[in-house]
Amino acid sequence: MTVAAERPAVTTGRVVWFTGLSGAGKSTLASALYAELHARGVSVELLDGDAVRENLSKGLGFTKADRDTNVRRIGFVAGLLAKHGVTVLVSAISPYADTRREVLASFPDALEVFVDAPLEVVTERDVKGLYLRAIAGEIPHFTGVSDPYEAPESPDVHLETHKISVEDGVRQLLGRLGL
Repeated sequence: MTVAAERPAVTTGRVVWFTGLSGAGKSTLASALYAELHARGVSVELLDGDAVRENLSKGLGFTKADRDTNVRRIGFVAGLLAKHGVTVLVSAISPYADTRREVLASFPDALEVFVDAPLEVVTERDVKGLYLRAIAGEIPHFTGVSDPYEAPESPDVHLETHKISVEDGVRQLLGRLGL
């Protein structure tokens, strides 16, 4: 009689979704959290909005429909990874609340992180001068200037990056993750 080998248990991963204006600190916080989780032996992956747009959503524009498609694509990939035990850190502006809610609702244990900084602060942080160009009308459909950004009404974590350090933000996120 043969006994089937036991399969190792796969721990369900989770999705941590960083949303906020360009320059608010989403990628900085997600990268710092990634490094900390990786150092602790957590299976973790980072899906950065800029990298995803370049590699998975190339050709999409900045209309509401295209932005929603981009967020849904990121959500699809995040879900596949989480299903296989990976903690997925998503860093994407994801400007529309209804689409964010729709995508986050598909994950059993998602964490929505609002990375918040006022327009004046993100404009000062913007080394490429994109905000100033958008304010001058040179860049159409720029989130937070000529296109809306719908902030989460009740995020799981609200980090005001103009008031805290990256280390403080990571500490808060680790606490919320139970680590």
